[in-house]
Amino acid sequence: MTVSRRDFLQWSATASALAATGLDLSAAPAKVSPKKILILGGTGYLGPATIELAQARGHSVTMFNRGKTRPDLFPGVEKLHGDRDPKKDEGLKALETGTWDAVIDNSGYYPRMVGASAALLAPRTKQYLYISSISAYKEPNPENGTEDAALATLADPTVEDMGKEYQNYGGLKALCEQAAQKAMSGRTTIIRPGYIVGPDDPSGRFTYWPVRFDKGGDIAVPGATTDPVEIIDVRDLAAWLVHLVEQGTTGVFNACGPEKRLPWGDLVAAFQKFGSPTAKPVWIPTDFLVKQEGIDFSIWAPYAGETKGFHTWRNDRAVKAGLKFRPAAETVRDTLAWYKTQEKAEKGRTKLAGPSAEQETKLIAAWRASQPKG
Repeated sequence: MTVSRRDFLQWSATASALAATGLDLSAAPAKVSPKKILILGGTGYLGPATIELAQARGHSVTMFNRGKTRPDLFPGVEKLHGDRDPKKDEGLKALETGTWDAVIDNSGYYPRMVGASAALLAPRTKQYLYISSISAYKEPNPENGTEDAALATLADPTVEDMGKEYQNYGGLKALCEQAAQKAMSGRTTIIRPGYIVGPDDPSGRFTYWPVRFDKGGDIAVPGATTDPVEIIDVRDLAAWLVHLVEQGTTGVFNACGPEKRLPWGDLVAAFQKFGSPTAKPVWIPTDFLVKQEGIDFSIWAPYAGETKGFHTWRNDRAVKAGLKFRPAAETVRDTLAWYKTQEKAEKGRTKLAGPSAEQETKLIAAWRASQPKG
């Protein structure tokens, strides 16, 4: 029997996430006042996980989007249709009436549009949560950086294009934060996640690794076992967003996990644990990799040069505000299990990042050929 995406997330997002984050569903009615939550987006990746958890906690949810991406999700949820761009089609007309306790904006990429949404909703909502990105920080990132680190800037702050290789993405996210803060001063919650991973991920970045290890054989693994890596399970992030709404928490937070530094080697060991018995990591040192062309590994970043600080952001402030993390091995296990349900259905989000089989084979051969004989 094929497991549907909704069936899988119903189990994964509500049961696993709530258990791992310590949120007690049985206590929700007594401890938590029901909230009205407006989600700008809601059908992508973080949105569905957030809606599942919000409903499980007894909150009412309204979605605002174009109604084009996975429109069959959440048939019982109120849906408002329009466009983030107030100058396009119906724009924000559907949001001109209605009141909410909190808005979760996880589909805002351009400051003009975020500012328009926040300004329109400001008189009728108490809290505006904007999902930004670790990319909002200026590069190169400092090691062990906090929320007070310098933000990215753009030569032209009015640009509405991500640019070649997304070079405008970080600066635009920083400007979006500022637009929300200007419209709702003192009532904003700015969330800066790193890599959001786990079941239902459409990017295929993290998913590449458990799937590749499940196939077995020699596997090219970049860097060193001691390189740091930061990830956050989408279910943990979603649970925390709901918690922030329940508590009315405002401020700026790095949403990177786990709580303590995760060595890349430990994560690779988790890939191996749930992978094929024939899977064998072939470690390719960073200094060798930088000399190669056309090879791109996802999630990992060199713990050297301009990317040395990328996977070292501090999360003290978020942890103090209630962010909790499940073991990375659980995320690996559940991601692989979810991916296999997609394969069986012959549809879904089966895109994978990472090198091709041919690239990987050539890289391993080149590395081995570079080693001293004997």
